[in-house]
Amino acid sequence: MNNIGLSILEISHRSKDFEPVLQNTKALVKELLGVPDNYSILFLQGGASTQFAMVPMNLLHKKAAYVDSGVWANKALKEAKLFGEVNVIASSKDKNYNYVPKNYTIPTDCDYLHITSNNTIYGTQMKNFPDSPIPVVCDMSSDIFSRPVDVSKFDLIYAGAQKNMGPAGVTLVIIKNDILKEVQRVVPTMLKYATHIEGDSMYNTPPVYSIYVCMATLEWLKSIGGVPAIEENKSGESGFVLWRSDTNPLFTAPARRKTDRI
Repeated sequence: MNNIGLSILEISHRSKDFEPVLQNTKALVKELLGVPDNYSILFLQGGASTQFAMVPMNLLHKKAAYVDSGVWANKALKEAKLFGEVNVIASSKDKNYNYVPKNYTIPTDCDYLHITSNNTIYGTQMKNFPDSPIPVVCDMSSDIFSRPVDVSKFDLIYAGAQKNMGPAGVTLVIIKNDILKEVQRVVPTMLKYATHIEGDSMYNTPPVYSIYVCMATLEWLKSIGGVPAIEENKSGESGFVLWRSDTNPLFTAPARRKTDRI
């Protein structure tokens, strides 16, 4: 890269050649999603599944509210129960998760509300997000960058990159800076959001290749018109083809099957 005769995997992650990759990828996320200035953009490891635990470790002081709308939402609330009281305020488990719960009351005595924007296994998606009196945490792993969202309505968004951004190995976290408060538990250094905000996602060696591919993907997304262009690129009765080989040379995946669509 940069005509130095070395690949992204051969250079130091703290070198003058990689640092622009990280900063450019952050800038693309900020631009494409319209992330406000009072948020931090992090690239972490461990997938969205690690976020199931990191969220309550850092944010759950006494009680949290969860909407149980699918397999991943259910896994997230199970992890949260390890750190405090969990109030499942709505669930579609009674109908095998074939609908998205609506018209639920969000309790004001909870530390945060956790929702999952899209449920890949059951094919349901939140078309509208709740107006919440408490901080909102959202798992957007499977539909981030597929439609415009008002980031300011959320206090923390997380997403595994392997669905819509790039290869597995990096997880995007968008976090409002003032949501973090000290909890009354010992949180390991690597599992503290504050650690990675202060270290600019380089407290430890970041997954450089995954971040680089995310940058290339987001550059392509910007070149075709950004998130609104993806939203307009509908295919069939429902869902969309995000990566078309004729428009994106990085990806050659076939169109999703109907049962896989959102």
